[in-house]
Amino acid sequence: MAGQRITTRNARFQQWHALLANRNKRKRQNEFLVQGVRPITMAVEHGWTVRALLYDASRPLSRWAEELMRDIRTDRVAMAPELLAELGERADGAPEVLAVVEMRPDDLSRITVHDAFLGVLFDRPTQPGNIGSIVRSADAFGADGLIVTGHAADVYDPKAVRATTGSLFALPVVRSPSHHEVGEWLAAERARGHGVLVIGTDEHGDADADAFDLTRPSLLLIGNETNGLSAGWRELCDHVVSIPMSGSASSLNASNAATVVLYEAARQRRRAAQGSAKRGAPAGPRE
Repeated sequence: MAGQRITTRNARFQQWHALLANRNKRKRQNEFLVQGVRPITMAVEHGWTVRALLYDASRPLSRWAEELMRDIRTDRVAMAPELLAELGERADGAPEVLAVVEMRPDDLSRITVHDAFLGVLFDRPTQPGNIGSIVRSADAFGADGLIVTGHAADVYDPKAVRATTGSLFALPVVRSPSHHEVGEWLAAERARGHGVLVIGTDEHGDADADAFDLTRPSLLLIGNETNGLSAGWRELCDHVVSIPMSGSASSLNASNAATVVLYEAARQRRRAAQGSAKRGAPAGPRE
């Protein structure tokens, strides 16, 4: 298999190693590391640009890896297993393949707004794992995209990417500096006829989530893990909902709260679609 071979901690290795912990390096290089069979497969299936495939030079490749190397036109780099294990952040040995993938632009137009729009916004998250979990839930429950705002943990942090289990590559995820830019985007979409409701989540909401109509075009807001939604976002909310709880816990983890509200929105929309289908079904034969 033609390609470069790396057996020492040379400059190129150091460049990739910096992607693990240095968000500024990721931003400058416009790339990030993808670890795991499913995430790499999802990145390829959804057309993300793979800048390099790094593979273990010490063992035969599986059929999956051979097909990947054959089908993707990119740099192929054979690496010493101990170096690949470092990049894979694995203590139990080297992964078979890692991918260096190009980031997609932080452009809100990547998120398609339509009459049944369901979006999620995470305000100033501090934990990359929570970002990844929300990406996964948003993908699972049919959301159209996720926006991450403010000074926050990085969407492309390896912990966040791993936590998405590949959903990052199926769902548009866009970083935005603040509520100002998102507010302008929403105003433009409303001017086009898309009446998107901004729905905050808070333990002191105006209504319970299961009693609120989430079938309308909606952007669900999830606040910072410690401080909740910023004042700027609270001002932009059309409504605020809460999750009814009966136990002793005063609140839920941000990703758990997002999952509950996303599930409720999906449940309501599924029921509404079933009701529409029944109303539109032809009448049965009369006796």
